[in-house]
Formats: sequence, C-alpha cells, structure tokens
Amino acid sequence: MELGAGKGTTYPGGMIANRIARLQVTLDDVKPLVRRRINVPLTIRLDRLHLVFQAAMGWTNSHLYEIRARDVGWGLPDPDWGDGPLDARKTRLIDVLEDVGVKTLKYLYDFGDGWEHTVKLQRITTAIPGAEYPLLIDAVGRFPPEDVGGPWGYAEFVEAIIDPKHERHFECVEWIGHPFDPNSVNADRLAQDIAKLARKWTRIPALKRKKLA
Repeated sequence: MELGAGKGTTYPGGMIANRIARLQVTLDDVKPLVRRRINVPLTIRLDRLHLVFQAAMGWTNSHLYEIRARDVGWGLPDPDWGDGPLDARKTRLIDVLEDVGVKTLKYLYDFGDGWEHTVKLQRITTAIPGAEYPLLIDAVGRFPPEDVGGPWGYAEFVEAIIDPKHERHFECVEWIGHPFDPNSVNADRLAQDIAKLARKWTRIPALKRKKLA
C-alpha cells in the first residue's frame, strides 16, 4: 500500500511507527551515474538520515552537510551564525514531508567540494515485520573520492584515471592509491554499513533488557 506525501497530508501518531519511506538518492552533475535506493523509517531524524546517506553513498562523514526542502535547511546549527541551518537532530523526515509538503529534498555534503544530491520520495509503505531499517535496496555507480574537487574535479579525475595516455594519469593513480573503476560499486559493503546503523539504532538499552528478563 502506498501513501502520498504532500502538503496537508496527516499521519496519526499510531500509524507512522510501522511506515517506511523509499528514497532514491542521486548524486548530481556526475558521470557515470551514482544512485542509491534505500528504505528508511518514516520517523527517522534528519541527523540520522544524513548518516544513512553517508553510508549508502560511501562518503566518510568528514565534512559539514545540509538537508534542504525548498528554502528550509537542516544540519549542524552554529550559535555564532544566526542564518545557519536548523538543528537536524530535532526534525524527523515525516515532519518535513508534512510541514513543507515536498517529495524531493536536496542533500549537500562538503560545502567546499559542493556534492549535491537529489533525494526523491518514491513511495511510503508498511514495514516488513522483523526487518531492520534503514535498508539498502540497490546501488549504481561508485562514489567519487573525498576531496577530489567536486563534480568538475571528479570529471577530470575520471578522464585521467581511465586513460593511461592522459597527462595526469600517473598523478591520479598515485593520489588515489588503489584501482578505481567509476562503474563498479561494492553494494555488499554499503549494505553492511547501513545494516550496522540499523542494528545500532534498534538495539534495546541494557536497562530495558534487564526489565524484560
């Protein structure tokens, strides 16, 4: 069963706990295509959603980020910067879908390199009993190396790394330090990294386990 997510849509408190959102995350302005599809709890906090994006894409969580819906942004607030993003720890995905009324988000990672991702809500469904979320559905394309210089720098890097005759080929090979195929992706490793987050976030606290024993 699918539910629309638009302005004015309401989700009674007891109805959203077992709902998941299918998100398609595409890295903008890069070739070959880099895309992920993930299932996440509808109630996931945006700071955790950021960590899911990091694990799904393969980023190292080494830079600042912002999740945007229209003209509203969430991330790590800076008390010394009044116009900075809202606190991602205090907002859930369902809140954004209800309050802003969007089906597409923007995820910006590394303000220097400027990696921008388009996040599309594909559908909202009922969670599978016993399954752990977030969950990677599929992965296409290898993520760019950190600090490669954004989409423009990555385009030059790919051109150089795949052409032994390119003037920067050996420089790029030495810099990356390992074989790099932009079309290959280790989906199993990405899925495992996301599964670790799922286990961490669904773990029953020790005190609660003691009470249940």
